[in-house]
This record gives sequence, C-alpha cells and structure tokens, in this order.
Amino acid sequence: MPLPSSGTTSRRPRIEGLPPGVSRDIFGGPDGSAQPPSGPAPAGPSAADAPGGPTAGGLGGGALPPVTPPAQPWPVSQGKPGSSARSAAFGAVGGAADGPERSSAFEDPEPPRRRRVLPGVLVLLVVLALLAYLVPAVMMSGAVLRGTSVAGIDIGGLTVTQAADKLRTELAAKVNKPVTVEISGRKETVQADEAGLEFDVVATISEARSGFPSPVDVWRGLTSTTELQPKLAIDTSQLVRTVEGLAKSHDKEPREGRVVFEGLRPVVTEPEDGVLLDRDDAVRRITDAFLNSRPTAVLTLRPAKARTTPEAVAEARAQAQRAVAAPVTLAIGAKRATLPPATLAAHLSFVADGEGGLVPRFDAEAALAAVERDLVDESQAPRDATYQIVDGKPRLVTARTGRGVDGRRLARDVARVIGRQGDRVVPVRLSVVRPEVATAEVSNLGIKENVGEFTTTFECCQPRATNIQRMAAQLDGHVVRPGETFSLNDTVGERTREAGYVEAGQIVGGRMVEIVGGGVSQFATTLYNAAYFGGFEEIERTPMDYYAARYPAGRDAALLYPDRDLKWRNDSEYGVLIKTASTGTSVTVTLWSTRRYDKVEAVESERRAPTAFRRTTSSAPGCIPTAGTAGFTIDVTRVFFKGGEEVKRDAKQTTKYRPQAQVICASTNDPG
Repeated sequence: MPLPSSGTTSRRPRIEGLPPGVSRDIFGGPDGSAQPPSGPAPAGPSAADAPGGPTAGGLGGGALPPVTPPAQPWPVSQGKPGSSARSAAFGAVGGAADGPERSSAFEDPEPPRRRRVLPGVLVLLVVLALLAYLVPAVMMSGAVLRGTSVAGIDIGGLTVTQAADKLRTELAAKVNKPVTVEISGRKETVQADEAGLEFDVVATISEARSGFPSPVDVWRGLTSTTELQPKLAIDTSQLVRTVEGLAKSHDKEPREGRVVFEGLRPVVTEPEDGVLLDRDDAVRRITDAFLNSRPTAVLTLRPAKARTTPEAVAEARAQAQRAVAAPVTLAIGAKRATLPPATLAAHLSFVADGEGGLVPRFDAEAALAAVERDLVDESQAPRDATYQIVDGKPRLVTARTGRGVDGRRLARDVARVIGRQGDRVVPVRLSVVRPEVATAEVSNLGIKENVGEFTTTFECCQPRATNIQRMAAQLDGHVVRPGETFSLNDTVGERTREAGYVEAGQIVGGRMVEIVGGGVSQFATTLYNAAYFGGFEEIERTPMDYYAARYPAGRDAALLYPDRDLKWRNDSEYGVLIKTASTGTSVTVTLWSTRRYDKVEAVESERRAPTAFRRTTSSAPGCIPTAGTAGFTIDVTRVFFKGGEEVKRDAKQTTKYRPQAQVICASTNDPG
C-alpha cells in the first residue's frame, strides 16, 4: 500500500502469533488510525520491531508502547574515518535516532583516555621514586652514612661500634701528636697526656649521621662526602699543672733588694727585674695547638719589675753596719741580758717594705730563746697544754699562764735602737702571757689510744729529707678538735727559707723542678694514710700524677702551696692528737684518739690499662734525670669493720697514673 507523500516509506507491522482474542486491527497507521491489513505480510522482521518504526512517535488509539531501542555497547561517532564496520552498521540501524544530537555527545573518545592514563603515570613515578629512596636507605640503615670520614679516615658504611674501634686504632696516634712549646728561644715538648688531652670518640661519632637515613642523607651518601673533625677533650686542671711545671723552669722572679749578714758582714742583694711565664695565655695557646693540630706554640714571658730602688739598698747597708757595731742590752729592774753583735746579726735583716724601701726586721722571739731565762724565772714562764707519750700512752700536760718578755714590743724597740748612735739599752717589759692552747681545749677529748699510724721511707741526706723532717717537727703535737677540718697548708703555712725549708726537687706538672720545700708531698702522703686508717673523713686530696714505689698505689697525696692541699675532717666526737717522728731515712705519723672501728682496710683492685713510658734526652740547663715509670689505673675502696663485721665502706676511688718519661740528661747520660 502506498505511503503518504512525505517521502517516507513505512511498512505495516507484521503481526504473527497473536494471542487468542487479539485482533490485528489494534495496530494503527502512521497517523494513529487503524489500518487494516491489505495483504499478506512480507517475510522477515516487522517494521514495528525496528527503531524509528510507526510506533516510535507514541501510542495511537489502542497502540502498544514503542519498542525500546537496543543498547549500544560503546559510543561511536557516525561517519568518522576509521570507524569500524560494526559502528557503520550500528549507524545504519540507528537511523534518524542517531542524528546530530547523539553524534555531538560522543564525538571524541580520546580526552577520557588521557584522563585515565595520566594518574597512572603519576602513580608509577611515585612508586619508582619511593623505590629509588627506600632501597638504598634500607641498605644504608644501621650504619654511619656512606662517604663520612674523620680526619681522612673513612668510616662510612660501618656500624657505630666498628667506626669507633677504627678511629681508636687509626686516629689516636694522629691526634696525640706532641706540641713543641717555645719559650724565649728555648724549646720543650708537651706530650698529649701532659696536657690532659683525650680523643673523645663518642663525641666524634655522634657528629656522624647514622640510623635510618632521610632522603637528603641518601642523596648525600650517593653523591658526596662528609668530612668531620675529631673531637678532643682537654683536662684543663692537668694542663694548668703542666704549665706550672714549665713556669718553674723558666720563671725568673723579680728580686727585691735585701741586706742580710754573713757573720758580722752585711751582704747586699741588689734589686733585679725578672720575667714570668704568662700562665693563662700559655694554657690558651697550648690548648689551641692541640685542638687545631698545630705543631708549635710560642709562649710569652712577661716582665716583672722589682720595687726596691738601688738607693734604698745602699742606705740599708749603712744601717746594717751600724746595727752590729755594738751589743744591745735588755734591762728589767736589776736584771740584765745582753744581745751580742753576733746574735743581732743572726736574727736581723733588712727587707723590702713594698714601697721601694728597706726596713729592719728583728726576730725577737728567736733571739730571746737564749737569754729570756736571765730576765724571767722558769717558774713564771707560760706553757701550752699538750700531750706527751709516756710508756706508750698519751699523758696530758696542762697549760699555764705565765709572764714573759713582750716579743712584739722588743722587736720594734731593737729595730729603732740599732739605727742610731749612743746608748743601746732597751728597757724590757714583762707581760702576762696566756698559753696558745688551753687545758680545756685538749682535755676530756678522749685522746687515749693509737687509732692510725703510717710510715714512709726516703733516701738519706738529701735536701728533700730536710723538708720532710721540718714539716714533721712543725706539726708534732697539733690537736684536731671534734668536727674540725684539718688543712695541712693552713696549719703549716708557706714553705720558705725563713721557716727552715730548703730548695729540693719536686715533680710539678710532669717536670722535675727545684723549689723551696720540695719533697713534702711524702709527708702529706704519710699523714693521709694515718688519717685513712684512723677512719676519718677525706675532704680534699690530689693523687700524684706518677706512681712512686715508696708510696701505696691509689693512696698518695700531692702537696703544693697554695694550690694543692690535704684536708680531712675529724668526724668523731673525740679529739685527735697528731704526733710525728722522723729519722734520717723515715717519717712516721701517729694519730691518738678513741678507736671507733676494730679495723679499717684498703681493698685494692688489680692494676689495669698499663701504659708504657717514653724515653727522652734533654740538654736543657738544670736538667734532672729521672727513671721512667709505666702508667696504670687502680681502684681502692676503704672498708670499715666493727665487732668482726663490715659496717660500711667508702665509694670506690679510681686513680689513673700517667706514664713518667725517662729523662736522660745529655751532659750526664745518667737515667737517674
């Protein structure tokens, strides 16, 4: 049947196999009216089954809903070059339904594809970057960062322990190089141990990167190197002692003018300027040389001016000649005592007054020792309270107030008389003289038995023996009261020639030097051990730098005025009497009090960390040869017993002795 003149052809749907009672007339034509069949339906699919068929526009009267178009598996742009055959077929089937609107919505599949590919690429790059960091990071973890070195020694890739061991082995010799110090043209060598120098491995390793590395660390480990400087620690107190030893060898103290007597002849000492090592500057320069690997340090001597003028010395010499021209008579009532010129000369000197002049100084106390009995009865003389050891027991000698010559006044009067011509009679006044130590101060203190005793020995007839014996005599009979802290330097005072000390060798800062009072560290060691075994509390003690076989290891005491002292506290409720005794080869200190412990022991560890000594030859003026001594470390613990049981023990004391170099003097070739 012909279609309308719209130019579109339509085929009536071919309906086959309708359910019973359903008429074919239910399908209308294109305009919605019923179209009876005009003939047999052609074979094949019905036009109603195709997209865009007669029912596509909606329902006619009694018409069925339009057939749903088939789903398209993917969008295809019709008529585009490169379309597949299936796309072309799909476009043909779609007909008018796939018109311009559908083509516009799906015209380009490429942008969505790029949007899917780009994130994937980014993820891949991130994964690769993570792998590039994590793989070497895992390999580097737990070790020092690769490319790390200390003073040219590679420690990269080693564990911290391995790196520390390697540095100790290979770097110690490099950082422990000695420094040559130059003082006024003279050169001396300061060893690392003398400066208290120690390579601080822990501090050095802590500067290196280790553990799990960061991305920056990984990059540095793969592409560059890290150079670290070794960390060094200097024991400043040790270096100060070494500098003091250097100073003792190079100092030239300014000499003040002075007039003394040899017999009756005045002997003049002219003033002379000196030079002193700048101690603080020397410590800084030596420290800088060691820390910065400089081989030499130039130290400075500063000028030290004498205050005394030559004119003052000449005037004092003239006074000295007049002073011994005649005796001086001491008079009190009818009693007389004469100080002959020889006695005057023996106890008279002219010394600097600090303002450029010289003044007479007369030791009246010493001068009176021989003549006071002519002026004062023995029964009137004062007496200090003290103890005497009788039959192995201390016996109290009570104090007594007496009368005596006023020594201070006498010294002033004699100094005034000797400077003038004419009458040389000095009126003497007696005064009440109270004892310096009262009986109440030392009685009822429980001083009754030996609680601590120690003896050390020395070679006979050396200058140091004189100093040891002199210090022992000064301290004999001294009483330390309950709760009192005893100071050896404060009690004895500065060691001077006037006090009876002489010049002798003593090790100061690792060097044997000659000083007034040298050798008294032996007395300090003897006293320390007596107090140690007496159970008294240690307050201050400096062990010696080097071990000497005549002293107990770990229980020696260095003494140097005023820097190094020995202090211990009488922590008992009893007094302590110090008694001393000396011979030509030994000194003994005994402490008398009330015993608090049955026994006090010193428990020593094994000697460990032995260090060999070095050998050196010296041609320096005043060279003193010394025998070498190896260094070592030892622990000592004091243990207290009472009733057969341990009641307490002190904290362990560790002493590290440095090796003492063997010094061979070039002029003697004698190692001492």
